[in-house]
Amino acid sequence: MNGADTAWVLICAGLVLFMIPGLALFYGGMVPVRNVLTMMMQNIIPLGIITVTWVLVGYTLAFSNQGNSLVGEFDAFALIDVDTPQFHTVAAGVTIPALAFVAYQMMFAIITPALLTGATAGRLKFAGWTVFLAAWSILVYPQVARWLWHPKGWLTQLGAQDWAGGMVVHASAGAAAVAVLLVVGRRRGWPNLKTSPNNLPLMLVGGGILWFGWFGFNAGDGLQANDIAAQALMNTHVAGGAAMLTWLLVERLTSGHSTLVGAVSGGVAGLATITPCAGFVSTGGALLIGLIAGCVCCFAVGLKHVLRYDDALDVIAVHFIGGVLGSFLLGFFADSSVNATSDDGLFNGGGGLLLWHQVVAIVCVVLFSFILSWIIAAIISRTMGLREPGPEQDDLDQIQQGASAYALSGITSRPTTRGRGSDMTSTTGDGAQSPSSAPDYLISAVVNTDRIDGLRDALLLAGARSLELADSAVYSDRVRTENFRGDQRKMDFEDRLRAQVAVDREHEEAVVAVLKRFGAEPSSIYRLAITPY
Repeated sequence: MNGADTAWVLICAGLVLFMIPGLALFYGGMVPVRNVLTMMMQNIIPLGIITVTWVLVGYTLAFSNQGNSLVGEFDAFALIDVDTPQFHTVAAGVTIPALAFVAYQMMFAIITPALLTGATAGRLKFAGWTVFLAAWSILVYPQVARWLWHPKGWLTQLGAQDWAGGMVVHASAGAAAVAVLLVVGRRRGWPNLKTSPNNLPLMLVGGGILWFGWFGFNAGDGLQANDIAAQALMNTHVAGGAAMLTWLLVERLTSGHSTLVGAVSGGVAGLATITPCAGFVSTGGALLIGLIAGCVCCFAVGLKHVLRYDDALDVIAVHFIGGVLGSFLLGFFADSSVNATSDDGLFNGGGGLLLWHQVVAIVCVVLFSFILSWIIAAIISRTMGLREPGPEQDDLDQIQQGASAYALSGITSRPTTRGRGSDMTSTTGDGAQSPSSAPDYLISAVVNTDRIDGLRDALLLAGARSLELADSAVYSDRVRTENFRGDQRKMDFEDRLRAQVAVDREHEEAVVAVLKRFGAEPSSIYRLAITPY
């Protein structure tokens, strides 16, 4: 056993595992505020379900040394008797424990179906999704993995290459996303539905975790800590950075803005596209692949409006198109001088044979995953149900979780200045303080969102007896445009704070003056006489 290789593979397994909560944050930040927990739960639950199915039958179906070119046998059922695996992506001499390989491949099996949830965001029933996961992880993923990642696999024997999952992961998940979309249909109100992301900083954190974990995703697939691993890591980063730039450039030219969402989306598109190529191409090839990926995937976002499919978070444009594109481009850029186990692509004197093998593999994987995914989804839909009814889609967190992602107010500071109303109390017999008299009016106004502490202190000094602040969306006649992956959204509401101030008669004018100083329009200020119970 090689200790360095073993340690490297185990670390990479952890990196791929880390991508799963990263995906949850990435998708969770881009869905509406009332669907955050549901989206994250759909990404996290594969950790439980597919861990079990992989240990029981998934691994043996994919990587059993017995079986044929299509499917493995059950000699490694429940990992009771695991032989040393047969490898194909590296030269002879890999010496790592069998369970290290089992664990590493398990992480790929877990994250693959989780990718498609971005396409179906806002529609899936949790129970139906869990059954789909279990079925897909047994009937679809192991077979595709065997075809391309096992020496006996028929696409491997044909000559097709897939370094780390352009077809096994991204193309199969993307095809499954298309199939499930056909079954569950569009969200209520689409395409006029214009929901806004609830937390783009959260999306950025998730995207950063994905990028970090992708080094284990791609650099670990050779199962050795060597020069090919270093090349794969470098290619991964270069392609992601290059794709980010071209995506931002296309955004700028088409919409007039280069956005944070575009930057992260471009990076992820480049990472997905380089995945099948990472250990087979040079750094220059990875750069060109990334530049192509950012451009193609950015334009592919618009396909959903042309073909009328409701891909909520553009999984098809980023992951499906990216995985297929990278698998295709490998037929041009593959370089045997980088990895001796690879054939040469068209640009390196290899002719068109590898390109033909890649096309055959892409078509077969996409059709296989699409057909079986559609059958699984259709059966679930017609029995226990896979789609949430229309009204429930607006608040899935309450329907499925009975909770909200954001339950705390953004105003958490405590008063630091005692106002003029603070001395209007008397002490009871037990030492507690109570107001000497009830306030006369409740003043309500809409104010600006900045300087909350300053507003609080000024109102208390002006004589406020009590104060409540709440977030408020106020209609205005000023229309602004927001961009989300090229989709323009017209907004005519502005964020404000609604202040409700209890005040006595003698301090009313002073409180109103403070509210006006903090941006309250006279037309938004209301006075209500208080009648105590």
